[in-house]
Amino acid sequence: MKKLYGQRTYVQSAGVKNDMEIDGFAVAVCKEMGIELARHRSRSFEEMQQWGDDLSGFDLVVALSPASQRQALEFTRFFHLDVEYWPVMDPSGIGETREAKLTAYRQARDQIRDRMIARFGPPPEDSAP
Repeated sequence: MKKLYGQRTYVQSAGVKNDMEIDGFAVAVCKEMGIELARHRSRSFEEMQQWGDDLSGFDLVVALSPASQRQALEFTRFFHLDVEYWPVMDPSGIGETREAKLTAYRQARDQIRDRMIARFGPPPEDSAP
């Protein structure tokens, strides 16, 4: 999101659980687009609250899995947040070889990018990849 739209909006990444380490294949395919994920750490919704992020300050939660959609909808009981579910392929169990796995991760990455563009419009010229 930040790569496409810059600092025009505040974006925070959260997951259903705290995995802390980002999948190496995700790091590799995002690096191909100039997106650095190697130092990125995922946090849970609970951690966001514990670390001081005010969830009521967000307008939209984009859920990429049924589990994250359920959890996000649970939060909407307490905070006024819109929740959108974007069904995206889970590449983590696909492919036998490194290249097959990378292909699956690229497909998932591109699905997310295409959904962002469909939802938020084309990126401004000054931040397009």
